[in-house]
Amino acid sequence: MVHVLSSRTLLHPTDPERSRAFYGEALGLAVYREFGTGPERGTVYFLGGGFLELSGRSDTPPSPELQLWLQVPDVHAACDELTERGVEVVRPPVKEPWGLIEMWIADPDGLRIVLVEVPEDHPIRYRPGI
Repeated sequence: MVHVLSSRTLLHPTDPERSRAFYGEALGLAVYREFGTGPERGTVYFLGGGFLELSGRSDTPPSPELQLWLQVPDVHAACDELTERGVEVVRPPVKEPWGLIEMWIADPDGLRIVLVEVPEDHPIRYRPGI
């Protein structure tokens, strides 16, 4: 088995400065580290138990199949905060049939981001009988 020490999702945005403004200012993600210089420098953000790295530049936006899943403690509060920061909400918070409360936003390149709240009584939080 491979012993994984760390991991991150890599994005190569079409406009790195615009994407840094979105992830760092609009979403308010904390910076883990930065490297390199100039407009295509790398910026790595904390994502709870993982990291998101913006580096380089791409001529095309990411595939629509790529999505980010971000768990938050209160999705309605996150929706209010993001709306105040000018982030367009693609879909407001909805309790899904599987019990999670989800809302959707998109980054400047159209990458879909789901913000998820796990209710206290949801099976993800516990396993009865164990």
